[in-house]
Amino acid sequence: MSERTILVWFRNDLRVHDNEILLEATRKADKVLPVFCFDPFYFKQTETGGLKTGGFRTRFLIESVADLRNNLRALGAELIIRTGDPVEIIPQLAAEYQVNEVYHHREVAFEETAISEQVEAALWKTRLNLKHFIGHTLYHKEDLPFPIKDIPDSFAVFKKKVERDSNVRAVAATPEQISTPEITDAGELPTLQDLGLEAPYDDPRATMQFTGGETIALQYLNQYLTNKEPLNSKAARNPQIVAEVSSKLSPWLALGCISPRQVYWEVVEHERSNSHNNPLITELLWRDYFRFMFKKHGRKFFNSEGFKTEAPETGTNQDKLFKQWQTGNTGIPYVDAAMHELNATGYINNYSRQIVAGYLVRDLKVDWTRGAIYFEEKLIDYSPASNWGNWAFVAGVGNDPRDNRNFITRTAEELETKSAFIDTWLPVNETTAA
Repeated sequence: MSERTILVWFRNDLRVHDNEILLEATRKADKVLPVFCFDPFYFKQTETGGLKTGGFRTRFLIESVADLRNNLRALGAELIIRTGDPVEIIPQLAAEYQVNEVYHHREVAFEETAISEQVEAALWKTRLNLKHFIGHTLYHKEDLPFPIKDIPDSFAVFKKKVERDSNVRAVAATPEQISTPEITDAGELPTLQDLGLEAPYDDPRATMQFTGGETIALQYLNQYLTNKEPLNSKAARNPQIVAEVSSKLSPWLALGCISPRQVYWEVVEHERSNSHNNPLITELLWRDYFRFMFKKHGRKFFNSEGFKTEAPETGTNQDKLFKQWQTGNTGIPYVDAAMHELNATGYINNYSRQIVAGYLVRDLKVDWTRGAIYFEEKLIDYSPASNWGNWAFVAGVGNDPRDNRNFITRTAEELETKSAFIDTWLPVNETTAA
């Protein structure tokens, strides 16, 4: 009897811990073929003139894929890396290595699901099955106390019902060893230049340097839980304090370098207490909520009216006002400093995101989708559901905006800032400038 081979198509699940498809493949097949594709679709220029994926996030992705390859090698496996359209690459590799089935994690946003459907159709022509797994959420879809179509449009109601009636599943075991077929050409990691991007400049004013990969993610989570103020302390429940001491795990969560379930159980083990009131767990629940809402409402999140009846009011001079916001030249210190920081580092905390988004929508009356597209390019931790769901939420055309009333209590004009990014000046030394 010939050996059974399963191709594991990695996308936003760049880890070996708590990775159900990897574990299932090792149990169901003699050989596992791990594959990652750098799809040119994500590195193109958009219709608005920006990039779909900016330099900071692309560098973080390359680092994460490199770390995944190293971690797979430690288990005796190898990661095949290709640059190109997965609709062509996955079937080609499946034929070359006589693959019996392909595994991948299901996505929720329309662009990502469209790619999956195209790969599935291409595989089906060769009589191969693309098996879908659910692995990006804290709570499994099948464990929710309601079907997707009946998910409450209020996060507060969702949180209460899920925490009362559902349980977080245990993490999946890590394979002890993985056998791959004999691979003749594993492929090289592309550089930023290969993908058509310039290397980003690391601004010394940044309070944290994000490095991609599961190894760093696990180290950072341990350090965060060991050294920080208790997550359920009174101070940590203050929204503005939470903004300053936020976990900053989101870049690793966005690419699946670490799973929400693993974070949850690490928090529970660390604190040995009921974790429902912890800000970090609430963060994970918001991520779940937006993903499930994308399943419920689909492509509506990308429309100006969201899943409401009409779009927010917009004013004149859209281009001029958006440019002022984009470049941090609004004259509002908190907004300008936050936008300077975003442009210089690829990251701002969630509190700042709420403030700058609200200012663009409510004060400048600019179409909120322009802000969402800009965040898609700039944010190192971009994920479609969290980004577009949050922007629709702030714009009042997504989830119940009353859920935000206890978080954002002051307008942008009322906020002071001591940020080092209050000015656009960059402290560039002679070596960097050269």
